[in-house]
Amino acid sequence: MRVKDDSMTENIPILKFLIFIIDWAKINVVSEIFEQSNVRFHFICKGKGTASSEILDVLGIGSTEKAVVFCLEQDIMVPALLKEVAKKLGLHNPGAGIAFTIPLSGINNPILKVFKESINKNLDRYQEKETEKMSGDMKFDLIVIVVNQGYSDELMSVAREAGATGGTVINARGMAHQGPVKFFGISVQNEKEIITILAKREKKSPIMQAVSQAYGITSPAAGIVFSLPVENITGLDLR
Repeated sequence: MRVKDDSMTENIPILKFLIFIIDWAKINVVSEIFEQSNVRFHFICKGKGTASSEILDVLGIGSTEKAVVFCLEQDIMVPALLKEVAKKLGLHNPGAGIAFTIPLSGINNPILKVFKESINKNLDRYQEKETEKMSGDMKFDLIVIVVNQGYSDELMSVAREAGATGGTVINARGMAHQGPVKFFGISVQNEKEIITILAKREKKSPIMQAVSQAYGITSPAAGIVFSLPVENITGLDLR
C-alpha cells in the first residue's frame, strides 16, 4: 500500500501572474517597489497605448509610450503589492495606469520550489497577509489579439465600436519550426503586434466577434483572438 506523503502537498503556494501597464517614465518606481517587496521574478517590455489623441488630452497624458510589466507573486501577497504600487503611482487617478492578475494553471517545479521555501521561512508573515486577500470575482477579461504588423490602429477602431475603451500594443515576432507559418493556406509574416484589451465580461464577446470578423485568421491581418479571466483590477474605471 502506498502511503501519501503530506510533505509534498503542504504549503504549496498559490501563484498569480500580475500585469502592470503604466507610463514608461514611471518604470523605475515600480522596479524599486518590487525590490523592496522582494518580488523574485519580473519582466518588462515596451508597449504603445491605443487611446485617441482627444482621450489623451482629457486624461492629461503626453505620450502613449507604455511599460508592460509581468511578474509572479503569491496570492496572499498580491493585495499588499497592488496597494503599494497604486499608492506610489496614483493608479486611482485617471490615466495613471492599470494593474490586474491572472490565475496560473501550472508552473515548472524549480520556480514553485523557490516560493515554497520562502513560505516556510516566513510563515508568520504570510499568515498575517492572509487576512488582506482580495476578492477574485473575475468580472473582467483580458482580450488578446495577435495580428500581422500594421493593423493595430484599424483593429482598435473596430474594437471601440464594439465596446472597447482602449488597449495596449506590444510589438512581437512570430516563430515557426521551419519555413513560413501558414493557416488555411495563407502565409503569415513574422512581425506581429499583440493588442491587449481589458473589458467587462459582458462586452467581451461583442468585441471578440467584431475583431474576428474584420481581422480574423483568413484576413490579411491573420488575427488570432482569445481571452483570459482576470482578477484584482486596479486603476481602471469601466463603468
